[in-house]
Amino acid sequence: MLTVQQIATEIVAREGGYVNDPDDPGGATNFGVTIHTMRRLGLDLTRDGRISEADVRALTRAQAVDVFITHYFKRPRVADLPEGLQATVFDMYVNAGANAVKILQRLLVEMGHAIGVDGGIGAQTITAAQSAHAAAPNHLADAYGIARRNYYYALADARPASRKYARRRDGGKGGWIKRAEDFISPRFHLTDEEHRRRVEKWA
Repeated sequence: MLTVQQIATEIVAREGGYVNDPDDPGGATNFGVTIHTMRRLGLDLTRDGRISEADVRALTRAQAVDVFITHYFKRPRVADLPEGLQATVFDMYVNAGANAVKILQRLLVEMGHAIGVDGGIGAQTITAAQSAHAAAPNHLADAYGIARRNYYYALADARPASRKYARRRDGGKGGWIKRAEDFISPRFHLTDEEHRRRVEKWA
């Protein structure tokens, strides 16, 4: 089992360096930390009294790892979920915020657990996740990863500007889909043909 430090370091590596894609609602981003997050946390790294793209560029890998561990793992209580879920929920929380938890909660509701879908990890969600994991310890992370993948496809269905994150220019799997499948057992990965059929309706 990887430590949270190792998982966070892998997330930073997966996110890459500085980007400012106009199609990404996150805006200027470095190592996966957005300018919105830096403003919310008050990270004025240039000490000029405002948080701008210059602060995003100034962020280091080590600082990004610390932000993720503190604000995307410990604070939302990902650490209280079963170990088998922690890495994938943590990675998704970095990528999608509270939607990562809503995906899990909807999955648990589908599995018969009576919990709310509010994006917060509380006692009910923790208990339901522990129960679901005990019932299917070798399958819950896969089920969550598949739900993650479906979430990405649905986002791209609804927002054409986001389709480039789910489908490469040559029609192959985009970064979002590969990211989800990093946490899914290979036997549940979509084949290239299955992926192409899934996205063929996109212009």
